[in-house]
Amino acid sequence: MTQYGRLIGIDVGTKWFGIARSDLLRTVANPVGTYGSDEVFEKLEELVENEQVQKMVVGWPLTPAGEEGRAIKMVRRFLVEFREYFPDMEVVKVDERYTSKEAVRAMVEAGVPKMKRRQSDRINQAAAAIILQKYIELEKSENVRITDRYV
Repeated sequence: MTQYGRLIGIDVGTKWFGIARSDLLRTVANPVGTYGSDEVFEKLEELVENEQVQKMVVGWPLTPAGEEGRAIKMVRRFLVEFREYFPDMEVVKVDERYTSKEAVRAMVEAGVPKMKRRQSDRINQAAAAIILQKYIELEKSENVRITDRYV
């Protein structure tokens, strides 16, 4: 069964938050922008109000060994505040290991000049898109498996 409605992806940082959104059919993630801690919830409210958002996907910072790292506290604080704004929004956590490196690699492949690749705002929003795309691919593969069982 195809689901409609946008997904929002967030890369939580100490000062900056990368935001991405899916298309309505949940096939592709696109960067929206990078926002400071003083403006991220205002942007999220705008997206939820205007974009048919059904779910939020947040990067979950695990260590290379797959354990919860120190950065988890920062994401948990963000989620507590997120719940104040969006008490009924479903939240999914996605392993965000290496997403910043993947974002830089994707910018290199896209031909983004080196000086622009160093700008953290570009990396944050690209990382958010990668986090969200990982979830979209996972959601697709789960739907395929479920469909295959009944065919």
